[in-house]
Amino acid sequence: MKLTVIIVSYNVCYYLEQCVDSVQRATKGLEVEIFVVDNHSSDDSVDYLKRRFADTITLIECNHNLGFAKANNIAISQSSGEYVLLLNPDTFVGENSIRQVLDFMDAHPHAGGAGVMMHNADGSIARESRRGLPTPYVSLLKMLGLSSRYYMSHLSWTEPGQIDVVSGAFMMLRRSALEKVGLLDEDFFMYGEDIDLSYRIKKGGYENWYIPAHIVHYKGESTQKTSFRYVHVFYQAMLIFFRKHYGHLGFLLTLPVKIAIYCRAFLALVQMQYMLLRRYLGDYGERTADTTYYFQGQQPMIDCCMDIARRKGLAIAEEKSDSDCVVYDADTLSFEQMIADAVKQLGKQIGTYSRKTRVIITSKEIIK
Repeated sequence: MKLTVIIVSYNVCYYLEQCVDSVQRATKGLEVEIFVVDNHSSDDSVDYLKRRFADTITLIECNHNLGFAKANNIAISQSSGEYVLLLNPDTFVGENSIRQVLDFMDAHPHAGGAGVMMHNADGSIARESRRGLPTPYVSLLKMLGLSSRYYMSHLSWTEPGQIDVVSGAFMMLRRSALEKVGLLDEDFFMYGEDIDLSYRIKKGGYENWYIPAHIVHYKGESTQKTSFRYVHVFYQAMLIFFRKHYGHLGFLLTLPVKIAIYCRAFLALVQMQYMLLRRYLGDYGERTADTTYYFQGQQPMIDCCMDIARRKGLAIAEEKSDSDCVVYDADTLSFEQMIADAVKQLGKQIGTYSRKTRVIITSKEIIK
């Protein structure tokens, strides 16, 4: 088996379907197995996937939310691919992206992990596509707002380059490297496990690479980043990584970073409480303008989207230049075409529509 693709999902049914669809397009002709690990979703994801991909994926149904690391490890232990791709469900990949990364890995036997150029939902490049190791010094700089070193800003976006940390949103791994350094550390429930594994890959004598292949990452549709749980899990992961890899350093070196982590977590909680209080008092802040949509594709797709727009009262733009969100015809356009066009229309949200699902998917909502 050449490739194993593993997608861990939690309550993102339609994003997940789009992700699987893009993977299947991108792996045509390859020897591939696709695992979906559902972390006890309550949105009908499991039954929907069984109906939609009954014969083409291996579905693992967890009885509880096991977290990202443990769920991936379960699938890795059942898989057989020479390479293992960990992929977030709120992504879609270009048709050439996976092959491009595999070709690079085949040509570079010391590459243990590889990531790609991730685009945000507005077509811009996500800085976390390339990250440096969060040493105490780099971590302190980042927390002080000096992040160019952490995001390895000196590297070219258009050429492959060695990096320290591969993002867990798209993390291509050589199985032999995993066998040497171990699987994901299950002490990390969510967040931080990709940094930890990337560090261990480098310590094991392998390299991590950035490859300029394209994907879109809607960024955390399966998490509520304004919740208390998110703050706890995210900053707890930072502390776990720091204690695991830098706990041996002297007190005077570790204390400033620990204080900075606790301060950032405290400030995040204070800000969250402040916003909750404002809502309780009836102050919802300045009202944002309604999103204006433009539908790009063949006429049957446009007709279906216009019907949804009428039923939902969506604002429609007659010209693409006047829109906030461009919704692409996922049945007739390639994902590569969508990404390329979104980059040209930088600043406009990316949406998709497929007549198989009859829903409009955007980074902000599912419209059906």
